[in-house]
Parts: sequence; C-alpha cells; structure tokens
Amino acid sequence: MPANSGNSNFLQSLRCALSGFAEALRTERNLKIQIGFAVLAIVLGLAFSISLIEWLVIIVCIGAVFGLECMNTALESVVDLASPDYHELARRAKDVAAGGVLAMAICSFVIGATIFAPRIIAVLIG
Repeated sequence: MPANSGNSNFLQSLRCALSGFAEALRTERNLKIQIGFAVLAIVLGLAFSISLIEWLVIIVCIGAVFGLECMNTALESVVDLASPDYHELARRAKDVAAGGVLAMAICSFVIGATIFAPRIIAVLIG
C-alpha cells in the first residue's frame, strides 16, 4: 500500500497504528526502557492500591511518554528521508524532538516519585 493512501475503515487504521507501535517497540531502545518503567509504575500502583485519580495521572503520563516517543521516532524517520546527509537543521529537529520526550519522561518520573515515594518510605520505615 502506498504511504499516502488513505485507510478505508477504522479497523484498517487501527491495524496500521498497532503496526507502527510494534515497529517502534522493535527498533527503539528507549521505548523498551519506557515500557519497563510503565510496568514498574503499574506494579507499584497495584501493590499500594493507589487512588483512581492517581491511576489516571499515571495512565496519562505513560500514554504521553509513549506517544511522544512514537512521534519522535516518526520525526527522525522523516528527517532522515528528507536529509540523508548531515545537516545542522536535521540535527536540531531530532534533538528538539528528543528533548520533548525527555521533558515528559522527567515530568512523569517526578509525578511517579511524588505518588510512590511516601508509600515506599512508609514500608521501609514501618
């Protein structure tokens, strides 16, 4: 199927999206690391019975990091296609996109630490 052809229905669109995520998972080391942290957050959430609001915040953080990582991967692919040789603007585009992922990952870490650190400390002390 040509890259610019439209998806004829929702299921086809969903298959393409899942295929894209699977491709990112196969090729992107950072996404694998981020999935590890997501699993850790889910396990800690279950272990500490976090509140509904805390679950929603954790889920939004996980989704945002995964989504940004996929967008970063897509942008890097397009930049490589458009500029196969080194170009300062290509480097800048890639670095800025990666910086966006890093910013969200740091924010998510701080949120996770805010939710889980007091509970972990209470278990260690108590």
